[in-house]
Amino acid sequence: MLWLYNIGISFYGLIVSVFSIFNSKAKLFCQGRKNIFDHIEKTIDSTKRHIWFHFASLGEFEQGRPVLEKIKELHPQKRIVITFFSPSGYEVRKNYPLAAGVFYLPLDTPDNAKKFVSLINPEMAIFTKYEFWYHYFKTLNDRNTPLYLISGIFRPNQIFFSWYGSFHRKILNFVDHFFVQNRESVDLLKSLKLENTSLSGDTRFDRVAENAQSPRKVTPVENLWTNSPVFIAGSTWPADERLIAVLIKQQPDWKFIIAPHEIDEHHILEIEKLVPGATRYSKFLTGTSVAQTLIIDNIGLLSSLYQYADISYIGGGFGAGIHNTLEAAAFGIPIIFGPKYDKFQEAKDLINLQAARSIETESDLTAAFIHFDGNDEAGKIAQKYVNEKTGSTRQILEFIEKKF
Repeated sequence: MLWLYNIGISFYGLIVSVFSIFNSKAKLFCQGRKNIFDHIEKTIDSTKRHIWFHFASLGEFEQGRPVLEKIKELHPQKRIVITFFSPSGYEVRKNYPLAAGVFYLPLDTPDNAKKFVSLINPEMAIFTKYEFWYHYFKTLNDRNTPLYLISGIFRPNQIFFSWYGSFHRKILNFVDHFFVQNRESVDLLKSLKLENTSLSGDTRFDRVAENAQSPRKVTPVENLWTNSPVFIAGSTWPADERLIAVLIKQQPDWKFIIAPHEIDEHHILEIEKLVPGATRYSKFLTGTSVAQTLIIDNIGLLSSLYQYADISYIGGGFGAGIHNTLEAAAFGIPIIFGPKYDKFQEAKDLINLQAARSIETESDLTAAFIHFDGNDEAGKIAQKYVNEKTGSTRQILEFIEKKF
């Protein structure tokens, strides 16, 4: 199976290279890895030990960020190296000030893994939620470098638990300790005779709770929209936006903020066609008067905007799965999202607590909006849910600090 894995990695690299000709994300993926080892050698001192944090993308960075920042707070002398697999994480956080270096993760080949690990000289490695790379994990194991998975979550239909998943189960055996989100994950790992687990919950709760306590002010929105109820649609895709456009027409007394997941010019233009008269945030800042709807055309603002919302909608539920519901919940806001939320325990919990609703149609969205309009109790329940789930970072730190 290892030969098949290696072929798969090489084929993936080839496909991305082809797509980079006409796809901006694929182009960043390839350009960011060009001469990557020279870049690493020039950036960090490989004679020093580092704590290596790897994140698939921006969402996983925000998830693991509380652990990273707590380590740096308690041990400011520690050097941290961050890697991303996806451009959406790297391009936003490439200048993150607490890291000695931020890099794209080279593709998982035997030579890449050995060279990369040798250059960053890790005293431990911390991966967030998922991404299991055979050669990187084996190289760490060969060097007796502790490897931790934080905020991990496992499901029965994953390849690790199938009859043909023996190779992938081998990858799990390289992990020194799993910090997982729920009891099901503990039990699934134990079914593989992996007892090195802790039920620590999800570090995202710590992150979003901290953000809600001291959010960054967005002064233009704060100054102009204080007297209007606000509906925020975050991380939206076209299927979400088509429904929201209908709701906007139905609710002329509300202000709407749409923060799309993709902010390329083509996507922004498509939203403007759906919502004629909408104002882009970039133009809003230059003094152009704002209409009923504001389109966020930059990255990094959404988590702060939720503080101004009365109702929130989280996108992605008509595609691979919904995005981060907890950022909104932490501000005490009821939440609406599409039908594909089964992989997200927090979404199920919020629905059961009647602090969230799942919708599929225009009429579903209208009904959910009417239900949450003026429903302060739903928002309070959402916020209480988040606050009661904090503490994962502390539990993880108590364990891994023993290795320092």
